[in-house]
Amino acid sequence: MAELNSLKVIEKVASKIAPGRIPSFTEIHVIKALETIGSEGAIGRKRLSELLGFGEGATRTLVRHLKLEGLIKTSKSGIALSRFGEKVFSELKSRISGGVEIPESPLAVGPFNVAVLIRNVAHLIKYGLEQRDAVVKVGALGATTLIFRRDKLTVPGVREDFLKDTQSIYETLVTKLEPREDDVIIIGSANEKRSAEFGAKAAAYELLKTKNRKSTHTRITQDHLSSFKGNWDLFNRTRQKI
Repeated sequence: MAELNSLKVIEKVASKIAPGRIPSFTEIHVIKALETIGSEGAIGRKRLSELLGFGEGATRTLVRHLKLEGLIKTSKSGIALSRFGEKVFSELKSRISGGVEIPESPLAVGPFNVAVLIRNVAHLIKYGLEQRDAVVKVGALGATTLIFRRDKLTVPGVREDFLKDTQSIYETLVTKLEPREDDVIIIGSANEKRSAEFGAKAAAYELLKTKNRKSTHTRITQDHLSSFKGNWDLFNRTRQKI
């Protein structure tokens, strides 16, 4: 496989299977399911249902979709990732990591706050408003977006000394998430932990989709330019022969 596009796989799992009903779960539930199954090794359907906050019916449908895409295998010991599922999970982990819970503070405004890291997407951040909107859409209270550049975290559009009163949280984020140049950390805030985590991952997922779209557009543009250059060179060679 030249390049595994885990986002396309996740979208497919969350899509309707004709002629069935529209799934009650989203791409974020699929991501959480893969993370849970991947970290547990093998997990029972009831336990998976509890961790996702689902009823048994929705979990059964999700498991069926995961199996149809070849992401899981089932046995008496429970649900486990298939070889393909492990590849998707590994690729996903290389792009989104974390799920670090942090206390309420000026940096994290909800009773529950969960931070996730997204690799190499700082160039897509403006003022963090898009990330806040993505978090609110899934039922969380809000989000804080931080960019890691020149060996430090900053909040877009906010003076750099803003983080001086949250030094312990700053150190927790840097130590546990290990950001690199141009990485982004999103803190989802909500009234309960699951919503905070799902909110942060929803914003992270939207960032990755945007990055994919821009990469695809750039690749297509480069292909068109290469094709044009090739045609132009051929035209010039033909003229010289004439």
